[in-house]
Amino acid sequence: MIGRLTGLIAEKNPPQIVLDVNGIGYELDVPMSTFYNLPAVGERAMLLCHFAVREDGHYLYGFLSEAERFAFRQLLKISGIGARTALSVLSGLSVGDLAAAVAQQEVGRLIKVPGIGKKTAERLLLELKGKLAETSGVALPFTVDDATQDISNALIALGYNEKEAAAAMKQLPSDIGTSDGIRQALKLLSKV
Repeated sequence: MIGRLTGLIAEKNPPQIVLDVNGIGYELDVPMSTFYNLPAVGERAMLLCHFAVREDGHYLYGFLSEAERFAFRQLLKISGIGARTALSVLSGLSVGDLAAAVAQQEVGRLIKVPGIGKKTAERLLLELKGKLAETSGVALPFTVDDATQDISNALIALGYNEKEAAAAMKQLPSDIGTSDGIRQALKLLSKV
């Protein structure tokens, strides 16, 4: 089993890279979170790997962090989730966001990922519950009360992304009500 590769990046064609390790070019599929954080072509990189053997071929998947590889492997254990879907989930959500979505049972976050429908998202939340947060080393964000969750969901429903919503939420008082919170968050976001 190949657990780690270190070499020069020979090619970058999303979502695949070629890593030249002492003259041998290894093709690795990587999530976009890893892809965007890789150095330029010709520079040295170290990737943690997951090696999969299927009847149609041998496949290598690369990750910059142990948390990403762990999450990928947990996703593969779920019935009906293949490597492409697992890569898609990790390309659409960071490991921390995935762990938070699972902890808070947020279907909405997962269905934003291309190729993930409501039923698949619900199955992912059910199967991953309790598996990501404790063992991946990812610290979950503060516990979210109902008003905070409602404000965040409203902002996302209005078209703001999760980062924008989270940035606005940090600036709100902790004891704010839902309607006042939405109003104030929209004011904050309109200034950006």
